[in-house]
Amino acid sequence: MLEYDSDEAFSIESDHYERGDVWLIPLKMLDDDARAIQLGAVAELAVEAGQRDFVGDPLRMMLISLEEESRFPYVIESGGVAVGVLTLQSAAATLAGWPDDESVWLLRGFLIDSRSQGRGLGTLAARAASEEARKLTSWLGGGQAGVVLSVNERNPAGLAAYTKAGFVDTGRYLGGNAGPQRTLVRLFQPRMPQ
Repeated sequence: MLEYDSDEAFSIESDHYERGDVWLIPLKMLDDDARAIQLGAVAELAVEAGQRDFVGDPLRMMLISLEEESRFPYVIESGGVAVGVLTLQSAAATLAGWPDDESVWLLRGFLIDSRSQGRGLGTLAARAASEEARKLTSWLGGGQAGVVLSVNERNPAGLAAYTKAGFVDTGRYLGGNAGPQRTLVRLFQPRMPQ
């Protein structure tokens, strides 16, 4: 995850949970060589045909996200290996059935490599993405209160992973072209004074 300080520097940290480590690698913060290495790893991610209906092509998603100012693309790593991707986007929450664009981040293009599924990495990465969005809000001064996403009703594994990560189902969403979705949100937890 990005750690921002007053000099706008960052470091990549992991989220440590009982089942392993997940690292979010911020593609926009890498130099060209490091970004190229990460994008090469993204190109090798395995996506089942049914998954493509929900997430599309991971490399294409990352390349589009790098070009758009409102998107922050990440490679998900575990054990030093790329296991997935995700993008946090500002000013786009209505794309997931949320009533406005500005109050929360949109988590989109979330994918765990088909060979790495079933190990709890989706849950860990969803938690890490929420924490990352909280840090981006603080750093950028956007005022968002949480993260929203939509998950297709034909994707019970995704729904279970997001629920385990603390996302709450707020209802059915019929927008988009992938069929009926569930809108889920995870609001930021207040930070305790130190």
